[in-house]
Amino acid sequence: MQELVGTGVALITPFNSDLTVDHTALAKIVDFNIENGTDYLVISGTTGESVTISATEKKEIITTVKAANRGRVPMVIGIGGNNTAQIVEELNSTDLDDFTAILSVAPYYSKPTQEGFYQHFKTVAEASSIPVILYNVPGRTAKNMEPKTTLRLARDFDTIVAVKEAGNNTQQYLELIKNKPDDFLIISGDDDLALGAVLAGGSGVISVIGQAFPKAFSEMINLGLKGQAKEAYVLHYQLMDLINLIFSENNPAGIKSVMSSLGLCKSTVRLPLVEATSELKEKIKQAVDTLIS
Repeated sequence: MQELVGTGVALITPFNSDLTVDHTALAKIVDFNIENGTDYLVISGTTGESVTISATEKKEIITTVKAANRGRVPMVIGIGGNNTAQIVEELNSTDLDDFTAILSVAPYYSKPTQEGFYQHFKTVAEASSIPVILYNVPGRTAKNMEPKTTLRLARDFDTIVAVKEAGNNTQQYLELIKNKPDDFLIISGDDDLALGAVLAGGSGVISVIGQAFPKAFSEMINLGLKGQAKEAYVLHYQLMDLINLIFSENNPAGIKSVMSSLGLCKSTVRLPLVEATSELKEKIKQAVDTLIS
């Protein structure tokens, strides 16, 4: 799955002031990323506020991204949740022909056992007509999918080709990289740990901050993939403070504030999320101004 090596970005869903989807801004963000080195796009992931997007809006978002992309880079679609049967239904009713893979988040709130994770993703893998990227993000789901479960799934199902690991746990990254099947990809979901994971043998990142600074972030990851640590860390240190800022209140309010500072969209989010505080917005603006000056 070479299409998934490098820098993917978890696209936000920009909104107008009336909370409708801003398709003009979305198309602009897609162009901005492709023109500046992003390797693939992830649509309707959790950063895209997928839980507050209706089924009709999701189809419209897909249409906009496909039209803006024009086949230039691979696309991944987020299809996941904590209702296994509903995920299967969505897989069966969605045209997946234009997508390289689905990104399926670990069930949230339910806190399944490790066997529950396995059986859930077994069902998803068997229902999907295209490859599956597992997504482990215990800080949001309230339960960690342990490496032994991820690796069991990787070995048992050819359609499960990667994991987006976002446990913010270096040791867990190393265990996955050390013991994974040769053709299984470990993709970082932690912007702050992405370079270290790549240098250790990971395959890249699905990034949040990458959509705001795609040129610098994708260059950093490419340098990491080549083992050029010294050069890569120069870029990492440039972006580090802003990465910390965007996650200090909630995601995607932080990244939307960055994108607003860059003139790419409004900072509007849908409830239960609220926009970044004025204090955080000012810190983000100062950090952005420093990076683009």
